[in-house]
Amino acid sequence: MGAQAPTPEWGLIINTSRTYFLKAWWYSVFPGMAIFITVLSFNLLGDGLREVLDPKTKKY
Repeated sequence: MGAQAPTPEWGLIINTSRTYFLKAWWYSVFPGMAIFITVLSFNLLGDGLREVLDPKTKKY
């Protein structure tokens, strides 16, 4: 189940980079930052859409 080793996925990259973390920290930090930024942007997009599309939840 899930992606196999040659498939470039952020979670798989972070998982395989655990053994190299002390020597090559950037190998796991940059995919982690990409995941963080992606999730944050989707959350902000969802909040913005809710404010625009649902007038009952507007805060004054």
